[in-house]
Amino acid sequence: MFYVATAATAWGTGGAVAAVLYDMGGIGPGAVSFWRFLGGLGLLLMLRALWRQRRSAPGGSLARSFRRNKGRVVATGFGLAVYQTAYFAAVQQAGLTVATMVTLGSGPVLVTVGSRLLLDERVGRAGALAVVSGVLGLGLLVGGTDQSTGPNPLLGLGYAVLSAVGYAGVTVLGRASGRRQEGSAFDAMVLGFAIGTACLFPLALAEGWLPSTEHLFWTVASIGYLGLIPTALAYTLFFAALSVVKATTASVIALVEPLTAAVIGVVLLGDRLNPVVVTGMTLLMCAVLCLSGAESQRKPTDPGGATEGLERTKPDEPRALREPQAVDAATSRRD
Repeated sequence: MFYVATAATAWGTGGAVAAVLYDMGGIGPGAVSFWRFLGGLGLLLMLRALWRQRRSAPGGSLARSFRRNKGRVVATGFGLAVYQTAYFAAVQQAGLTVATMVTLGSGPVLVTVGSRLLLDERVGRAGALAVVSGVLGLGLLVGGTDQSTGPNPLLGLGYAVLSAVGYAGVTVLGRASGRRQEGSAFDAMVLGFAIGTACLFPLALAEGWLPSTEHLFWTVASIGYLGLIPTALAYTLFFAALSVVKATTASVIALVEPLTAAVIGVVLLGDRLNPVVVTGMTLLMCAVLCLSGAESQRKPTDPGGATEGLERTKPDEPRALREPQAVDAATSRRD
């Protein structure tokens, strides 16, 4: 749960950095997403190479991992590209308020339904209460801010729903893969970002993918930050957590993201808090704390729980953060 909260906090900083790229780099949401994915992919590949060198990992290539998990990798990459880019498009067309409320508000609901139908994960009273509290808190948090709608709210609403569907799909798929231990989770994530980068390139190319050189230092620094913190670090932690935390729990705890964005607005951008926003922030924190307490009390043998079907692992060594090719090596021995 700490990994999910950390990932969501990192995601919450991404919007402010993306705004800097819009202004100083002169590029649009498609290009920002492309550079973010490309930077994150490069860092993940470097991390993978360092792990393999440090642990003298045998064989096992990304190509072989792709052949073994084609469907999972393609779906993850496409889902990542869709929900990131559709959210930015929703902000442009409907404004930040509508985009944030619809995307992040409907995400936990869609994840709850998907995990119940596809993974047979029961929510329970604490989970249901946390989902309601989180969505209500998000509505108050966003509705209490002074934001205007965009030029085409209806189109923006469609983009926001598409983004929420993509997010829910990636979350449920990551949870399902973590429970079934389908190959190397780290390699699958790297390949997913490769697919996502390829999907985003045509959009970035049509939009104008090269940033302006007028503020070159800040542009490069912003791209580097987006690739490192909200992408490489955040998604590594998020997918690692999905192997031991239920999908609904992860989606609600991820509501820390708009909470982080609100704090950044107050501290760095001079936004003012009002009672509605404070109430929304309080409800969001209650939802996160409620699920955190319920998750910590759940027994590992709980059917439909997050540890169902998993081997016992050391608490300081999450599956997605281990040596990337351990599972591939084991599979090769069986073959």
